[in-house]
Amino acid sequence: MASTPTQIKVALQTALNTITGLRAYATQPDNLNTPFAFSTLDSVSYHGAMRGGLVTHNFTVTIVVGRSAERTMQNLLDGYIAYDGGPSVRAALESDRTLGGVVQNLVVTEAGNISTMDGNDGTTYLMVDWKVVVYV
Repeated sequence: MASTPTQIKVALQTALNTITGLRAYATQPDNLNTPFAFSTLDSVSYHGAMRGGLVTHNFTVTIVVGRSAERTMQNLLDGYIAYDGGPSVRAALESDRTLGGVVQNLVVTEAGNISTMDGNDGTTYLMVDWKVVVYV
């Protein structure tokens, strides 16, 4: 039986929690306590092989870093976007491409949509999205 979207989100959260200093959540948190990460399910493709043998989930992993005008936050973002190294999101997610046996495979395809968001407190936060393809 294929893993549920909730099981995959929790497994993504576990993988992201290996990045020092990053708070990861299975869903978007209510409070903006940066830096934090969460995943959103974008789409599911059911028939990649006969009899539902390959179900593909497309996720967006979002990290909200901190105040957009701070140089420290911009440098932190650079570390998350890096291909490898301690804070690399790609490296953390692909270090166990089965997410502890929850899925068959995953691939981080890109980082992008570097943008800002406004918090309830009037602060502008820097954020970035990663596209993650998960095969169950």
